[in-house]
Amino acid sequence: MTEHAYISAVRELYLQLPNASGRFTRSDRQLAKDLHHRGIPISTIRSALLLATVRRVCRNPANPPLPPVRSLHYFLPVLDEVLLKPLPHGYCQYLESKVAEQHQ
Repeated sequence: MTEHAYISAVRELYLQLPNASGRFTRSDRQLAKDLHHRGIPISTIRSALLLATVRRVCRNPANPPLPPVRSLHYFLPVLDEVLLKPLPHGYCQYLESKVAEQHQ
């Protein structure tokens, strides 16, 4: 995948999240470029974004709402977690259903 296509794919994944600010900044673009150079698969980035999103949207509703995520950098700790221990096969589909369920 070319660098441009990779950055576009990361941008699209990020902007589709229900908790993202709706902006993909120059800093986000640089991070996506760095992830491409590190050879991080798009599927791994997708897994990390979904996992972090589910953790945010499925938290206790009695707690005050969290502000929107303003940067792709927010997901780096979860990306590191997924790199160390990849999600089980089929788990991303479960995460997608949880996100959809919370935003109906």
